[in-house]
Amino acid sequence: MACNKIQLSPTLVSMDWGRLEKNLKQSEDAGADYLHYDVGDSYFSPEFGMPLHLVEKITEQTKLPLDLHLMVEEPRRIFEYLPPPPSRVAIHYEACRNLHRDLVALRQLGHRPGLALNPGTNLDLIEYVIEEIDYALIMTSNPGFPDQKMTPQVLRKIERLRDWRDQSGRTLQIAVDGDVSLDNVTELVAAGAELLTLPQNVLEDASKLTEAIEASLSPDTVNPASSSL
Repeated sequence: MACNKIQLSPTLVSMDWGRLEKNLKQSEDAGADYLHYDVGDSYFSPEFGMPLHLVEKITEQTKLPLDLHLMVEEPRRIFEYLPPPPSRVAIHYEACRNLHRDLVALRQLGHRPGLALNPGTNLDLIEYVIEEIDYALIMTSNPGFPDQKMTPQVLRKIERLRDWRDQSGRTLQIAVDGDVSLDNVTELVAAGAELLTLPQNVLEDASKLTEAIEASLSPDTVNPASSSL
């Protein structure tokens, strides 16, 4: 159900594992573009994440391409265990000693590298690795703790990134993860989000999700980010 080029990536962790095959089929039928798989290490992401070894079993049950989010310290340590390329693979600036090296390594392995940024991380650093990434994953809340609400300043961050990208003529997709719900989808898309990482239950309510995305395109929509300094 991609609407106006907005892509959807439902999170595996939000699915009912007792009905996993059915949930995956529902995601496909609802028009999902990817399957978001969070990998945690209990350090960078102390309360959240899934083991990497389950990926193969999951991919046997769905045609959706993988959208991997590595919430781990020094993610290069596990690159050799990633599923066969190509997959989208986002690593965190905050977790890498040598970010440029790690992004280059992902590309050399045949993956599509992405850079994840926590709410409090400076956006400007993207400029220095822009040639190595296909997308930026902007966290609307800090990773590792479920049920957090979106940090309002993130809207301004997304808008700044969109404006900088458009003005510089770069090719970069803007994805969001964290607190993404029917309550804030309109604001996120209006600010510039192009891929929504969202819970399964939000994707299942296709009509409301479509309505929220379309509302972001209305001239009457006021983006809170625009009124912030």
